[in-house]
Amino acid sequence: MKVEQSNFGTFNNQEITLYTLSNSSGIEVKITNYGATITSLKVPNSKGDITNIACGFDTLEGYFSEEYKNNSPYFGCTVGRYCSQIKDAAFQLEGKKFQLAANCGDNNLHGGTVGFDKKVWSATAIEEKDAVGVTFSLESKDLEEGFPGNLTASVTFLLKETNELSIAYSATPDADTPLSMTNHTYFNLASFSETVENHNAKIFTDKRLVLDETGAATGEIVSVEGKADDLRNGKKIGEAHQEMGDGFEHFYIFDQVGELKQTASVSFGDRSIDVFTTEPCMLLYTGKYTSDALARENGEQYGKYKGFCCETHRYPNGPNIVNSPKSITKAGEEFKSKTIFKFGW
Repeated sequence: MKVEQSNFGTFNNQEITLYTLSNSSGIEVKITNYGATITSLKVPNSKGDITNIACGFDTLEGYFSEEYKNNSPYFGCTVGRYCSQIKDAAFQLEGKKFQLAANCGDNNLHGGTVGFDKKVWSATAIEEKDAVGVTFSLESKDLEEGFPGNLTASVTFLLKETNELSIAYSATPDADTPLSMTNHTYFNLASFSETVENHNAKIFTDKRLVLDETGAATGEIVSVEGKADDLRNGKKIGEAHQEMGDGFEHFYIFDQVGELKQTASVSFGDRSIDVFTTEPCMLLYTGKYTSDALARENGEQYGKYKGFCCETHRYPNGPNIVNSPKSITKAGEEFKSKTIFKFGW
């Protein structure tokens, strides 16, 4: 196992670094300290062919193209302080209203105009006997993007010999504040030779959150039992798309906070990803808004339904939902979250 470092370009006169993690099975994960972003993820298949299964770019410039900025798909990045949409870009804490940037219609999305995904993180490489990785750290000041409290956030990516990629988040604020961090990697187990509609998806719950017309969660929880989006027994993504008449943007919820449990399994051919998380919610998103104009520098084509996300986090719009589990981290309390992607072939 090894971790290597290379130059990935320059941003705001700061040198950006690319970290390459690899294990003896042939898995290779590339992560940059710009946005703590996974730029590529190569895994083998049963024949030993090693190919990329994650949307991203091979140069820093790829993340600043007009096509990318206009579509804002958040490929592979670390999202914070609070991922997904916050209704009307505002929330109240102890009777005080906090106004955020309205960067998604009237709502706040993924931490605002300059969220954690657009920051340069400090980084420390990790080399252990059976794992290699990198810890990224970031300071977020009081009222940055409108959120109260100073905090230092960290995210540790750890690639293990067991073919697991572990992502662990931590942060301790000095004032009560909304916190919900996630990773926004888009996967395609067919290595982008086709859409993900022939992938089989299994989600281990019968509940999801209701979204309003703006895309913000209302707090209402509904059963998916017997519906097109009931994936407990596994279903081809394309079949569900056809039944629903749309792609997935579904926030499935689970009866846990803090306990690591399996929430999903997605497979195509001989490849699979099993998802484990401590989080109470997971967004299954099948890239229905992803622009067909986006492609890796080598021609690897992205676009609508070309990737799926399993984003694990607290409830979207949690600060505005009564009894939303752990959407607010108290002053001096440690925010902790962990998600594992286990790869099989």
